[in-house]
Amino acid sequence: MFIYLILINIIGFILCYLKKYKVLNIISILGGSLGIIIGILLFDRNLKKDNIMYKVFSICIFIIEIFIYIIFKYKLFNIKFWLLFTKYKELLIYIIFINIITFIIFTLDKIKAIYHKWRFKVGTLLILCFIGGSLGGLLSMYLFKHKIRKNYFTIGIPLIIIIEILILVIINNFS
Repeated sequence: MFIYLILINIIGFILCYLKKYKVLNIISILGGSLGIIIGILLFDRNLKKDNIMYKVFSICIFIIEIFIYIIFKYKLFNIKFWLLFTKYKELLIYIIFINIITFIIFTLDKIKAIYHKWRFKVGTLLILCFIGGSLGGLLSMYLFKHKIRKNYFTIGIPLIIIIEILILVIINNFS
């Protein structure tokens, strides 16, 4: 298994260098996300709309793989993460607050898109989702039909939600 992971990550790294974007998502799922991320950091750090999907996808898959590894290594199978909100009310307040902010920013971006005005950067919208606002972003996306044709949002945000749930599962097992 170790040799396989080394080989698939080397393949991911090489394909990232060669800018073979169409196969990078498959390589990421197969375990090559670390090689792709290293390739991104070395060769492809700018955020362009045409190549952002594989970056978001690879990072999300890598984080999910790490959390799944932690869950199985430490046998963290208490998945009732919602109980954290009764114990840590501040966490619930933060989650509500960041989702409201993200919902508002996504909605403002839609309004600005309609009127062809200055808009929020894709990176800003994704960062808001990464720091806990993914449900607000997803709700605004589908409520106002905004960014629903962009794979890095329609696939990326659900992956971010999975990451956030895995984080809560791990925190719940350690608290």
